[in-house]
Amino acid sequence: MSLLDKEIAVRRTFAIISHPDAGKTTLTEKLLLFGGAIQVAGAVKSNKIRKTTTSDFMGIEKQRGISVATSVMAFDYRDLKINILDTPGHKDFAEDTYRTLTAVDSVIVVIDVAKGVEEQTERLVEVCRMRHTPIIVFINKLDREGKDAFDLLDEIEAKLGLKVTPLSWPAGMGQRFKGVYSLYEKNLVLFRPHSKQTEDVVAFSDLSDPALEGHIGQTLATELRDESEILETVYPAFSRDAYLKGEISPVFFGSAVNNFGVRELLDCFVEIAPSPLPRVTEERVVQPSEASFSGFVFKIHANIDPRHRDRIAFLRVCSGIFERNTPYHHVRLNRDLRFSNPTSFMASKKEIVDQAFPGDVVGLYDSGNFKIGDALTSGEDLHFKGMPSFSPEIFRLVNNDDPMKAKPFVKGLDQLMDEGVAQLFTRVMDGRKIIGVVGHLQLDVIQYRLEHEYGAKVSYEPVNLHKACWVSCPDKKTLEAFTQRRSRDLARDTEGQLVFLAESPWMLKMAQDNHPEIQFRMMSEE
Repeated sequence: MSLLDKEIAVRRTFAIISHPDAGKTTLTEKLLLFGGAIQVAGAVKSNKIRKTTTSDFMGIEKQRGISVATSVMAFDYRDLKINILDTPGHKDFAEDTYRTLTAVDSVIVVIDVAKGVEEQTERLVEVCRMRHTPIIVFINKLDREGKDAFDLLDEIEAKLGLKVTPLSWPAGMGQRFKGVYSLYEKNLVLFRPHSKQTEDVVAFSDLSDPALEGHIGQTLATELRDESEILETVYPAFSRDAYLKGEISPVFFGSAVNNFGVRELLDCFVEIAPSPLPRVTEERVVQPSEASFSGFVFKIHANIDPRHRDRIAFLRVCSGIFERNTPYHHVRLNRDLRFSNPTSFMASKKEIVDQAFPGDVVGLYDSGNFKIGDALTSGEDLHFKGMPSFSPEIFRLVNNDDPMKAKPFVKGLDQLMDEGVAQLFTRVMDGRKIIGVVGHLQLDVIQYRLEHEYGAKVSYEPVNLHKACWVSCPDKKTLEAFTQRRSRDLARDTEGQLVFLAESPWMLKMAQDNHPEIQFRMMSEE
């Protein structure tokens, strides 16, 4: 077995996704604790504990207690190398999450036992299902009152379109919660609230054993026996092949904040989750075990360390071995680049790496060479597929409130746009800048980051716009005539491409009817 094959076999790269507040970032923290990557978990929303979570490192994340950028964390567990990508749950940052899903091989979906399946979870799981990504479901907050476990499974199947098979089952819930029976490991994990050690594990290969009553009481023992019989008859037996094809989703129950049920989830995950999978390009399918290196950029983050004004491109290694100080071919720019300090991540903490293997995420210091979706290879021209881009729905004119800070204002806007958090348009008629975003919260984040990371104060003005459409025409003269005639409705994006800014659906239809030779596209073609 070659070094490359060995390294591929021990890697697991996955994302944790959920609706906001389902406990996704808390679960990430507990997984890191088990991996020995951190010594104490941060409280996402506790004022008593002044430590913030490892994966939320931006100022605005610490302030609001939500994740707005994908974080990458690597740790070792049971001789395996685990890469977790913690994603924003808030729908205003869905674009960042959709892109992250292109860089992982499997996902864990976190669902709040009281709220059940929520809107954002539906959207994210739909993206995973389209890609046949293997999914594990973790039903969280069992120490609180919530929905009946069977009702939840029905809801997951109906709303998410997943075929589920429970690998653990709760004994009680909320005040009555006594623990979880692991159908996978055949043991009873007992919940001990208000103590440092929140779980005891008792081997139970046969639930008819009368000793069960001694642990969870007569009523819950009877319930657990009855429910386990129903589980065996109603739900399919677990099959790893079916899970890897995305046809079946194992379900676990627990309480991340109490560190309960997390070890069982992690132990099963490392056994069944896929090692790095092939990736599809426009040219061909790339296998991880190929000798030649390839990878793609799925995220760009400016100012991970505001003191150093650094910009980092997150690269998913797809095949071969990435090596420090080796020249690689940048496909879009058609030139070779060399990286002297590629880094691995523990959220904002970074270490320089000499080698990276398929499944790893490497941070590359970037002076403006990268855009989202860019490919790096050992020489072959490859274009990786499946990188989504969205037409903005909310528009604002952006003003620089401090004329003395014109340079930081322009630089900050340029760098934040490269991250893909928003799109910037410059109006043809007066040169004014318009920001287009998918969700309102993105506007707050841009304003906050421009001030705190670049020292530029900005304000917004409303602008009455419905859609941004990229326009093109094979005939140059026709395009010039259109540009002159409709200049008040036109802008340029950061690439200099022409964009039609429609004030209403009616205006857009009129423009399309009056200029049939012009093509109007809802997405830029990168």
